[in-house]
Amino acid sequence: MIDIKTFMLVLAVGNIAFAMLMAGYARSGAVHPAMRMWKWAKLVQGVANLLAYLQSAGAPLWMGVATASVLVLGITLEAAAYCTFLGYERWRRLLYPLTVLALLLYYLAPLAGASARDLGMMLSLMIALFSGAMAGALLRPGRAASALQRIIGVNNLVFAAAMALRACFSHASLGVVGGAPGVVQSVAYIAGYLLMIVNGFGFLLLCKEKDDRAMALLATIDSLTGLVNRRAFFERTESARMLAARLRSPVSLMMLDLDHFKSLNDRFGHAAGDEALCVFSATAQASLREHDIMGRLGGEEFALVMPGTDLAGALQAAERLRLAVLAARLPALRDKHAMSVSIGVVTIEPGEHINAALARADHALYVAKSAGRNRVEAGQAN
Repeated sequence: MIDIKTFMLVLAVGNIAFAMLMAGYARSGAVHPAMRMWKWAKLVQGVANLLAYLQSAGAPLWMGVATASVLVLGITLEAAAYCTFLGYERWRRLLYPLTVLALLLYYLAPLAGASARDLGMMLSLMIALFSGAMAGALLRPGRAASALQRIIGVNNLVFAAAMALRACFSHASLGVVGGAPGVVQSVAYIAGYLLMIVNGFGFLLLCKEKDDRAMALLATIDSLTGLVNRRAFFERTESARMLAARLRSPVSLMMLDLDHFKSLNDRFGHAAGDEALCVFSATAQASLREHDIMGRLGGEEFALVMPGTDLAGALQAAERLRLAVLAARLPALRDKHAMSVSIGVVTIEPGEHINAALARADHALYVAKSAGRNRVEAGQAN
């Protein structure tokens, strides 16, 4: 079985190497703030492991206490990195007081006559507590978690259990015989090594996973309005049409255009125009169903697909939307400008290309504009 000093050296090299790896990754561009915390957590833990390796068998008790304190601070930083990454807001109110309390009890234990064995048991319990807390943050019920996040959470949970068992078996009063303490020690070593490997690479992959989601969002979402962009609109519309065809369900399409948008920009500036687009999109989204698809095609032009809705239902929905937009106000302009929208509505025919349906809806929109704006017009069937 590997001895404790060699194990500390392995952990020291591994944690410091991970800290250097993350420092290099952070230099490649903007990174999540949790990555910086994680980097310092790995570095502090590596230093603590190195100090433990360098200590001789007859070292004073205070040196062991100091090394354990550095290790606990490193684990606290690791827990803080998880909480920051996962978006917990009030973690500081619990984590920092818990760390201070744990260290205070650890410092007072020698004054109460605690032996080196007792301090080792206390350290194992503290590590188990913090690892369990990290597992709880990663595996918290009710929060969406990726498979990678669950793997890391389970790994932390296993390590917490191993350290808790190590603390229990290290207590002399249990009188354990038959080699059980050696087995538990081996399990703790293996769990600790897996924790370093899985958590180190896992956190990097978690950050990459988050960056990939952000990039995918940027590729499909209009940054100003929060609606899907033109490309994503066509992709989602095609998927909705295919499903509707299998279900033999109607699909309606609207073309929407904000009235007098150019004059709004010319009179009040582009900031007012941007605000109008945001208010309009928020108003529209508030009146839509979850499976409706609304996208910004460009400028002040929008398109809306309503799966499972026939022409009559779409005309009613368009009228409700028109009235909602008419009632909306631009906070920056107060009553200086009243928004309105013109809408052209058609039902997509079976087998009809989306561009052909858009052309019919756009013609209906032109009719609405020509008839005085702020109105809904139904397009002609093929």
